[in-house]
Amino acid sequence: MASTPLIRVQELKKHFYIPTGFLGQKNIVVKAVDGVSFDIKAGETLGMVGESGCGKSTTGRAVLQLHKPTSGRVFFNDKDLTTASAEELRVLRTKFQMVFQDPYASLNPRHSVGAIIAEPLVIHGIMSGSELQDRVTELLELVGLNPAYRNRFPHEFSGGQRQRIMIARALSVKPDFIVCDEPISALDVSIQAQVVNLLQELQEKLGVAYLFIAHDLSMVKHISHRVAVMYLGKMVELAERKDLFENPIHPYTQSLTSAVPIPNPKLERRRQRIILKGEPPSPANPPSGCVFHPRCPIAKEICKVEAPPFVETQPRHFAACHFAESQIENKITKDAPIY
Repeated sequence: MASTPLIRVQELKKHFYIPTGFLGQKNIVVKAVDGVSFDIKAGETLGMVGESGCGKSTTGRAVLQLHKPTSGRVFFNDKDLTTASAEELRVLRTKFQMVFQDPYASLNPRHSVGAIIAEPLVIHGIMSGSELQDRVTELLELVGLNPAYRNRFPHEFSGGQRQRIMIARALSVKPDFIVCDEPISALDVSIQAQVVNLLQELQEKLGVAYLFIAHDLSMVKHISHRVAVMYLGKMVELAERKDLFENPIHPYTQSLTSAVPIPNPKLERRRQRIILKGEPPSPANPPSGCVFHPRCPIAKEICKVEAPPFVETQPRHFAACHFAESQIENKITKDAPIY
């Protein structure tokens, strides 16, 4: 794995403005992503988790410039995507792709599978003719589908097969980086592991890097090298996979990891679940100070008035909590290690 980051994200923000009032003269500001920073190395998978509405998908789309960031910078191989022209982005899009969440809505029902997979190659003028057809055959075999399916249409495939088609389409232009936006959430549980294993096999074979966005922590634990935890548009913790699941620092992360089942009945019985009270606040009206303080079991007065900095509390382990040091020394849970 290379030491130089392939992707560098610095203080990324994406705010949406919703017009309200008479003739839309006032705007409600929805802070979907509010100052996140991270990097991804070549061949690495960064898992991103958090509750619905926390800004995971918006972050992925803003990294690829599908949503133009409100502020912040995104570097791909030291090229600043936020200042790149439309033509520069069009050329660079062969190097980064996206696998969308819903395989039922992301494939053109009027196009055959062969045409869908070939489309990026045609649009970018990479190849044509027999060479293009050979590449489609190669991609179908790569994702475990019969090349004879190339003339079939999306409605003839199952959800898992459609997701494989989407992965083949994303891989067609040989990208270095793919954003996987909850690629397994719309699939049956029996199919989810197959898709995750396929992504891992392709990473080992092709060296592609992933930003893997998901709700399922067990899948994130399985596929990721590092894990980032988001809450209400902010990143609250980032660490190596093993370190994050064994030694979570932020109270929100501790709550999430306490919900991951342990395949050992004795350890599972001894473990204490952390149940958070209330619901996440609206990103249109976030709380002052630390955004997690209304639900935090260890919140104090400082949490209500001052936002904690996102700092390295241990080597390669970052967290945004005023009491990170005390959390390291005296955790509020006595969970058994997951690994």
